[in-house]
Amino acid sequence: MARTEQQTLQLIAQVSPKSAITEMYRGLRTNLDFASVDAKVKRILVTSSLPGEGKTTTACNLAVVEAQAGRRTLLLDADLRKPMVHRNFSASNAKGLTSVLIRQCSVEDAIQKTAVENLEILCSGPIPPNPLEMLGSQAMRSLLDQFAATYDVLIVDSPPVLSVADAKVLASELDGVLYVVGSGIVSRSALRKAKESLAVSGVRVLGAVFNNKRMTKAERQYYYYQYE
Repeated sequence: MARTEQQTLQLIAQVSPKSAITEMYRGLRTNLDFASVDAKVKRILVTSSLPGEGKTTTACNLAVVEAQAGRRTLLLDADLRKPMVHRNFSASNAKGLTSVLIRQCSVEDAIQKTAVENLEILCSGPIPPNPLEMLGSQAMRSLLDQFAATYDVLIVDSPPVLSVADAKVLASELDGVLYVVGSGIVSRSALRKAKESLAVSGVRVLGAVFNNKRMTKAERQYYYYQYE
């Protein structure tokens, strides 16, 4: 698949704002707003059970629709093992989160603007030898607090829950977790294990996104007439 075609799929909320899929991301944004009734939710971790379920694509498109709603949004790539946000936005990953944490550059120098108004990204930066220690550091906690004071919305992409402990460490510092479930990828037992793992950590699960579901012919026709 050509690079431009990949970007269309990964950043559909940017390149095709009137599409049915983009409308679904807007619906997700609205549902998250309703989750803020009792406690404000502005720092959201996006994760999954296993690799390949679409967590990064979900995080990127959610960040786009949040920004399109007029909210100053930061998308943070905290997957320090296999970062992908910079690829989706065709951005440089020469410096980023890890560079800031080890004081190689300032936050202002590492954050990059995007073509989407109100949306900025902080890529992972060079992959470190100690991702878990960096994400659990006091410097990381201070940085998250700084972002909460600066931005209306913070979307954090993290590694899958069952692969490493990074997501659980991050989730404890954020307002809630959005869980991406890849259709046909994750088993019920793996999903149950991941849910139990998050529950033990005491994190707030905001909800789940069922991703990559094949639509029936009737569903495709409905979205055609509804949105096209």
